[in-house]
Amino acid sequence: MIKINVAILDMYNNEPNQGMRCIKELVARADVNPYGAKVSYRVYQARSKAEMPDERCDIYISSGGPGSPFDSEGTLWEEKYFSLLEALWNWNQQNYSRKKYLFFICHSFQLMARFFQLATVRERSRRSFGIIPIAKTEAGQADPLFQGLPDPFYAADFRQYEVVQPNRAQLSALGARMLAVEKERRDPELEKALMAVRISDEIVGAQFHPEADPQSMLYHFRQEERKQQVIEEYGEAKYFEMIAHLEDPENILLTRRTILPAFLDGAIRQLSGSEAPVAN
Repeated sequence: MIKINVAILDMYNNEPNQGMRCIKELVARADVNPYGAKVSYRVYQARSKAEMPDERCDIYISSGGPGSPFDSEGTLWEEKYFSLLEALWNWNQQNYSRKKYLFFICHSFQLMARFFQLATVRERSRRSFGIIPIAKTEAGQADPLFQGLPDPFYAADFRQYEVVQPNRAQLSALGARMLAVEKERRDPELEKALMAVRISDEIVGAQFHPEADPQSMLYHFRQEERKQQVIEEYGEAKYFEMIAHLEDPENILLTRRTILPAFLDGAIRQLSGSEAPVAN
């Protein structure tokens, strides 16, 4: 039996969240697969303890998290995190038959953009908060992770920072492809942010939260304290619009069932010896 080890990097810095539960649930479900592979995972406290996996894992999922993607500059954990990314990138460039697979979520996506220098990372004038429509690019239309999703599709999005102004020369040098962008912005004069990028066949990042499930978010935002916080900052109409999206299973639930499961399935298939490509 082929054993596949998954490293889940917890970037929440001890902040209470539902993201880690959702990621662990999806990885645990991947243990039931048609390839006969045994999938197990370990969680690493990347930000709070500077705890990092080494290159012996097969799949790496780096979570979302709070705060600025620049506050970690000069810290031990960021130094170790970027060293890990460099080691995994170099491993894949050596044409080893057993590649390393990485998925970056939200805060980790912003760090990924910094590490690969693929775009500008900056603070937004207004926080993005709620369930938003996301548009596929031409490359995204063909990418296997987005197959089965409508265009636009909906996802949970909570960010004060954004990835914009893609460095097209660097994207070309890496062989990277932009997969999704913001569908709309409150101010049409502002540039639409990148929402998903494929760095390589093995490495993908999403600005939004593909792991989010409606139940946890409904529970979270129906708490009176959270409800009032959203209404005070964004207005009552925005609050009830978000609740309506969460109650529609064709929105966020479809995204949860599609993107990360497809990433895990493709990685497990490759690691199990299938010749089927992970990405087009």
